[in-house]
Amino acid sequence: MISRVLFVDDEEDLEPLVRQKFRRQIREGDVSFTFARDGIEALECLSRGEGIDLVVTDINMPRMDGLTLLEKLQEGEQGPSTIIVSAYGDMSNIRTAMNRGAFDFLTKPIDFADLETTIAKTMRHIALLREARQRQAEAEQAYAALSRYFSPNLAERLAYGAEAVELAGQRREVTAVFTDIAGFTSLAETLDPFVLGELLNDYLNGMTAVVFAHEGTVAKTVGDAIHILFGAPGDQPDHAERAVACVLALDAFAEGFRATWVSRGVAVGPTRIGAHSGPAIVGNFGGGRFFDYTAYGDTINTAARLEAANKHLGTRACVSADLAQRVEGFSGRPVGALMLRGRSEALPAFEPLRPAAMAEPATQAYLAAFEALEAGESAALPAFAALLGSKADDALASFHLKRLLNGASGSCIRFD
Repeated sequence: MISRVLFVDDEEDLEPLVRQKFRRQIREGDVSFTFARDGIEALECLSRGEGIDLVVTDINMPRMDGLTLLEKLQEGEQGPSTIIVSAYGDMSNIRTAMNRGAFDFLTKPIDFADLETTIAKTMRHIALLREARQRQAEAEQAYAALSRYFSPNLAERLAYGAEAVELAGQRREVTAVFTDIAGFTSLAETLDPFVLGELLNDYLNGMTAVVFAHEGTVAKTVGDAIHILFGAPGDQPDHAERAVACVLALDAFAEGFRATWVSRGVAVGPTRIGAHSGPAIVGNFGGGRFFDYTAYGDTINTAARLEAANKHLGTRACVSADLAQRVEGFSGRPVGALMLRGRSEALPAFEPLRPAAMAEPATQAYLAAFEALEAGESAALPAFAALLGSKADDALASFHLKRLLNGASGSCIRFD
């Protein structure tokens, strides 16, 4: 790569002398020289955008001296590197120049061997700076792309190389979470486009902020639906705990969001959430043109079906026993053993709750009624009926009571 040098000196015989001494390098395209007689002429030259890499300037010149020129050059964000030329022993000006940002200095009369060495050294420094700036720019571009999917902390570690993770396809233990607003498609068809855009953007901004606060990965958003991963791409030994905490926080945000929009006359439905833990194939499956970090496998499908099961159960959140068993001190109400599409065996599931809710009388009454249900005891029906008498809005208790009234028994649930 050619090195472009601007020589600034008012001595008329300097230009032919420099061109003579560097004729081989000029001929071979290693270096090119531009000449200016003073600081003002040098600034005019630089303003033409000729890609000057290095300025070699005398100090004592008419109109604008070298120190003033150096000061002007430092005003730019990425100005050219500068070598100052001064009379031997002029240490005061040399110190001033170095303090103002000069990279190096030469003394007069110029030793051309020393000049060649100093230019070469400075160009190596410039090359390193360019490389560092390029890496910084690439890292910033990577961060901008990655921050759409990963939490800010993880995106920064990935973009700036502080953490090496595998983005290619690999099998990992993960917790998958799916969310979806009930009735959103029908609602969207009735809303003004501007209102719909405001609602959806506010919702996704809030939901993804919750995910990132728990160090989760947003694998995909489709309309109002969000697919979230914990345990990938980086190692998260506590991915199940993080996921449960995130599910509860997502539910709290979504309920607050819904109340706000309902008060504005927009009937936003509840957000339904499903989560499951297990093995999955994760990686970037976007081909060569697109970044699409996602996951595949039964674990992912099961999490999506648990989200859909909320519609039948009347719950807002439903997580598998496989997930609950990984969380020490898990708090939640047993839903039953769900026969989900695509699975040959029933999957026990829970409605996650905050720890404080477990001690509430209604929760204790539900647990007693469910125990009777699971045992096939006739006491289950009046127990659920009594619970609804004191807490009429308990949708899960209502679901079980209706099953019992329709002749069903036990805790194995089939969705027709």
